[in-house]
This record gives sequence, C-alpha cells and structure tokens, in this order.
Amino acid sequence: MALIGKDIPTAVSYLTQGNLVAIPTETVYGLAANAYDEAAVVKIFEAKNRPAFDPLIVHTHSIQELEKIARQVPDVAYKLAERFMPGPLTLILPKSEKVPLLVTSGHDSVGIRIPNHPLTLELLRQLPFPLAAPSANPFGYVSPTTAQHVQDQLGDRIPYILDGGASHIGIESTIIRVVGDEVEVLRLGGLALEELEEVVSISKANIKTSSSNPAAPGMLSSHYNPGKKVFLGDVAQNLERIEDKSRVGIISLDKQFSGIPAQHQIQLSVTGDLSEAARNLFSALRQLDTPTVDIILAERMPNQDLGLAINDRLQRASFQGEE
Repeated sequence: MALIGKDIPTAVSYLTQGNLVAIPTETVYGLAANAYDEAAVVKIFEAKNRPAFDPLIVHTHSIQELEKIARQVPDVAYKLAERFMPGPLTLILPKSEKVPLLVTSGHDSVGIRIPNHPLTLELLRQLPFPLAAPSANPFGYVSPTTAQHVQDQLGDRIPYILDGGASHIGIESTIIRVVGDEVEVLRLGGLALEELEEVVSISKANIKTSSSNPAAPGMLSSHYNPGKKVFLGDVAQNLERIEDKSRVGIISLDKQFSGIPAQHQIQLSVTGDLSEAARNLFSALRQLDTPTVDIILAERMPNQDLGLAINDRLQRASFQGEE
C-alpha cells in the first residue's frame, strides 16, 4: 500500500523520478505526475484505467507560470486568474510546445489551474515542472476528498499520498475556455457562475457532455459512479414506486423521509447550505456504496450557486438520467 504522509521532500523525490504522487487540493485529491514527462503521464492513465481521449489538468503555483504552459494568455484570462487563482478555477488556453499531446488528449489547448492548498502550493514551488493531475480515483468512480479515499482505491498502484486533510470544497474546479475576449463555461464546479459573472461576461454557459473526445476534463456524460444505480429527481415520487424501502439509500439537501433506515439517509446540509452540501457530496456517495443499499435516490438541489455543480455531478452519476 502507499505511504501516507505530509513530507514534501518525499513527494518531490518521487515526482522527480517520474513516479506518481496523490496530492491534496481544495477541490478533490489529484493523482499527479510531471506534466512535461510523457512516460510519467502514461502512468496516470494506467493507474486510473483512464481512456487516453480524456484530457488532464495541469497544476502550477503562480499566475506568472501560466505563460510557460500556455503560448497565449488573453487579458481576460489574466483578469480571471488575478481574481480567482489560487482557487477552484481551470482555464483552457492554447498549449505551449512543452506540454505533451498525451496530456491534452490531442487537443491544441490545455487546462491550467492553481490549487488553493498550502501543501500542494509549496510542493509545486519546489518542483521545476508543473503537475498533470486528474482526480485520484479509478476512472468513472467517485472523486476522493481525503487521503484515505485515495488509499482505499489506488493505494496498491502508487508509492505516496501527500495528506493535506479533507478537501474543503469537495467538487472539482469550474472549467472556463478563453478565446480572445470570449469566455465559455465548459464544466460547472467549485466556483459558482454568479461569482464569475461579477468579473466577466459569460459568452456561453452550455454545459456539454460527451462519450468520447471531450474538449476538457470532466465532461464525460457518464461519471462519478458510486457502485450503485443512482436515480436523480423527486425522491418522494420515486419512493412510492418501491415496495421494499429497507435497501434504499437517499441523498437530500436537508430532508428526511419516513420508512427509510436512518443510516441510509444522508442530508448534505441540515441548514440547506449549498457550499456544505458540495463539500459532503462525494463522501455521501461513497458512504452509500454498501452491501445494505441496492439503489440510491438523489434529490435535485436548488438550481443556483453550487447547486448547479452538485446537480451536474449527480446527473452524470445517475442511471439513464432522471427517474
């Protein structure tokens, strides 16, 4: 199994030698390798069983580093970076020649972000290269928000997990594509659209998903599988169709439902706080991946703020859409 610790020099050593290290971020834990080393990046795809058509996000430590990873950084991208980086924002920009096509799945653009986590920022400062890092979980499964989540799923495939505690946002970054002055939202995430619109005008916010060759990470139509069938929609209506309710799991914002075992009901936030709900989402999906639960009924969140991103993740975890 992987070693778990807080020792940055150990992480630096493994990464410099072309090995993988799981890293903490404010969104979820990432599975990191030298972004400029194609042989190291191959190990990410192998460890996750990730298809090569799904691109990776490159992580760096400062805004000044953007121009080393991207060949063009429009003014509006700098404007967004100055306001939201470090933070849960990924910018899609034209890639530099240093970035292998394997990282971008053949695309001429690359996703770049600066994670808002002190351990990982210090790690990045001590490295002479940025890190390619998707979420540190087997492909298609629920993203990890603690070091133990990574150990449980990938501990036999990687040498080291840098333990930075629980991720305080809990869902992946918001992805923005910037072309000139045009700003397009490609993936909803930990940065709410309302916050973005305080700084820039969103040209497009059509969140498209794909079964292959997505333009950015996290755009696949089927993802975040907790190991059970998930039905997203009206929980009360779906419960009426089920005779044996003893093996039903429920994820709601703040509601409780009669006839369901208490241990099978998870309220993401008893106060209805969407930030808290986002932080607890992936842990809730993992908690209900238990032999005593056959299906999961998930409540659609309010269609605002981080509720949009939570609904996005639940939709892609769900069984043939809503029921």
